[in-house]
Amino acid sequence: MLGLLLLLPLLGAAGALPAPLLRRRRSASLPAGPYQTRYLRQQIDHFGFDENGTFQQRYLVADQHWKKDNGPILFYTGNEGDIEWFCNNTGFMWDVAEELNAMLVFAEHRYYGESLPFGNESFSDSKHLNYLTSEQALADFAVLVEYLKTTIAGAKHSPVIAIGGSYGGMLAAWFRMKYPHVVVGALAASAPVWEFGDLVPCGTFFSIVTNDFKKSGKGCSESIRNSWNAITHLSSTDAGLQWLSNTFHLCSPLKTPQDAAVLKNWLSETWVNLAMVDYPYKADFLQPLPAWPIQEVCKFLKDPSLSDKLLLQNVFQAVNLYYNYTGETSCLDVSQTATKSLGEMGWYYQTCTEMVMPLCTDGVHDMFEPQKWDFDALSEECYRMWGVMPRLSWILSMYGGKNISSHSNIIFSNGGLDPWSAGGVTQNITDSLVAVVIPDGAHHLDLRSRHPLDPKSVQQARAMEIRLMKEWIEKARHSH
Repeated sequence: MLGLLLLLPLLGAAGALPAPLLRRRRSASLPAGPYQTRYLRQQIDHFGFDENGTFQQRYLVADQHWKKDNGPILFYTGNEGDIEWFCNNTGFMWDVAEELNAMLVFAEHRYYGESLPFGNESFSDSKHLNYLTSEQALADFAVLVEYLKTTIAGAKHSPVIAIGGSYGGMLAAWFRMKYPHVVVGALAASAPVWEFGDLVPCGTFFSIVTNDFKKSGKGCSESIRNSWNAITHLSSTDAGLQWLSNTFHLCSPLKTPQDAAVLKNWLSETWVNLAMVDYPYKADFLQPLPAWPIQEVCKFLKDPSLSDKLLLQNVFQAVNLYYNYTGETSCLDVSQTATKSLGEMGWYYQTCTEMVMPLCTDGVHDMFEPQKWDFDALSEECYRMWGVMPRLSWILSMYGGKNISSHSNIIFSNGGLDPWSAGGVTQNITDSLVAVVIPDGAHHLDLRSRHPLDPKSVQQARAMEIRLMKEWIEKARHSH
């Protein structure tokens, strides 16, 4: 779910929901075994009877390790992007398939990848986008599971476990809540299910980002905090704008102070993305990066007392590590923080309807410019863009907010380094609504493939997740 591309430049660094939650790069190589690509005809509208059209939902299946006599199905609840990307970056499922004798299914979310309800017209206006909701997506998943169980020989009584990360993790949890007869349990990794309404303070997200930088190098977060005024000072003159454009090697030069605001947004998103992918080994997730990338970035940001120009030259060195670690990038594009493999327009629309997550900064408990949460400004911008108004509390009405103790068999895993843990479940709610906290983990580290440099905390988290999934599978078997 979730880099921090700002939906509303007018709201500054924290005025809108990050969109998409993760801006993805190109697909990585698949960690294990091939998969088959299949399609299922789905209703465009599961909940009304006037719109009777259908579309083809894409899903991927890998059954190399499946035990055909009702072996379990691990079902990835696709989120805001191409399903092949999620398949290629959820190594945990591939790692455990053999141990659990499981079939893997990766279901694409409607309006993303190839699963477009109205083809090229899907994003043309709010009428065509009206069926892009989490509820419709969950109904697609439920229909798909029932279809698999009735059409695959030996799968009729296969227990199904929903697995997802980020927005997909939210969907996995909500799938278990809304369709407990379809899935026996869910692993919801880095799922900010409480980042809605006033369930958590709006500033916690950015204070976690700041803390990641603060503990990764002396003077680091302070240097970033001081950089905003430095940019403001320099952007007040044409010569300063030219200097900023040259220093940051920008593909398109800054022409106005408003352009400098875009530069600030881009830098803010970069720092957030680094917090989300602060992995303990070299990785190629949002960008090719070294191990513990924030520590590497902070090596350039040791002295916050430098003059404006010297400070910003260091900031350039820091962001250049993120965008140009391979040395192949000739200029930096402030409109892009990763590659374009996500359906960003779809996520913008979702943030303008039901996925409204309040975020704010104060410049004191975080290293960003102060920015209040402004729902009215968000509403105006959403109406201008789509002709729709966001519903601030609908997700709470739909999925229960913090009143979820009547549900069961959900693992909520969160990384201590991940800013999205601000809206995550980090303490057990009941014996079967279990929180797994990974102190050394960034954004859904536990869903990534096993790695020799994995910290002990993520190894223990995965072991607990596997143990609980085995218990759910065993219990489901006895019920048949």
